[in-house]
Amino acid sequence: MEIPTAAKTLLEHKGRDVWTIAPDITVYEAIKMMSEKNVGALPVVEGTKLVGIISERDYMSKVMLKGKSSKDTPVRDIMTSDVVTVGPNDNVSKCMEIITENHVRHLPVIEDGVLLGIVSIGDLVRWTISTQRMTIEQLEAYIAGGYAA
Repeated sequence: MEIPTAAKTLLEHKGRDVWTIAPDITVYEAIKMMSEKNVGALPVVEGTKLVGIISERDYMSKVMLKGKSSKDTPVRDIMTSDVVTVGPNDNVSKCMEIITENHVRHLPVIEDGVLLGIVSIGDLVRWTISTQRMTIEQLEAYIAGGYAA
């Protein structure tokens, strides 16, 4: 099922709040911010430029499991630098395809080099379920209306 809703529409519904972190901040501060904001990833920015993303997965695999100290390790040492992004007009189906193909959970939405927000796999799944639920309700109403005596 193709879901034509654009990423910018998802951002409008979920809110455009996006928390970022600088690459020289410690991993500890990044994890603390993720916990406080209840998010699984933070875009890493220098000025206004997106230079990476740090996720809970990065922390687990690149700090905790390697015995490094989160208080001594800067974000730049463990962030993912090759960030997969989408544009504001990329639709939900395209975003799901990108997430699946690239094995990522968070997609920064970028327009003209500016970070507009982040779409997560959870956002996409919720939107997909909502869209399918509305389609089912419309079909049920159509069928009920079509057979009413």
